Amino acid sequence: MTNDIIDTLISEWKNERPELNAEPMAIVGRILSLGKTLEKRASAVLKDSGIYYTDLDVLATLRRSGKPYALTPSQLMQSVLLTSGAMTALLDRLTKLELIYRTVDDKDKRIKRATLTKKGIKIIDSAIEIRFREAHEAVDSLNEKEREQLAQLLKKMMSTLN
Repeated sequence: MTNDIIDTLISEWKNERPELNAEPMAIVGRILSLGKTLEKRASAVLKDSGIYYTDLDVLATLRRSGKPYALTPSQLMQSVLLTSGAMTALLDRLTKLELIYRTVDDKDKRIKRATLTKKGIKIIDSAIEIRFREAHEAVDSLNEKEREQLAQLLKKMMSTLN
């Protein structure tokens, strides 16, 4: 395998600051770089569906919640990495696109639940198929055993950092 930018980064730090252990960047740097690459790929394949990656995240969370496909902003934020202000702006935009509608919560009138519209269900059902296809292509260079190992290692790493 040829050297990549992360190998170069580690080598340069070894030269400039040999007392530092830059080896963890072999993993952390690649995870960060890979995350950006995967997000760009996902955004590119979603372009024709008319939604953005963050839209997909919210719509998919609503869709997989099951009927009636309705959640509060707080429930959505547990699954989506957005601030409350960004979530409000996103929900407003999805409402204008008629992919969701907002209703006052029966239990707490201060909360406006987000619910998928029929149009929203149609869009997310199509977009998630595209997204899953792209994810499959992204890991296609790994065999089944490697994918299982990587998934478990990443899960282990995530569990210790959250």
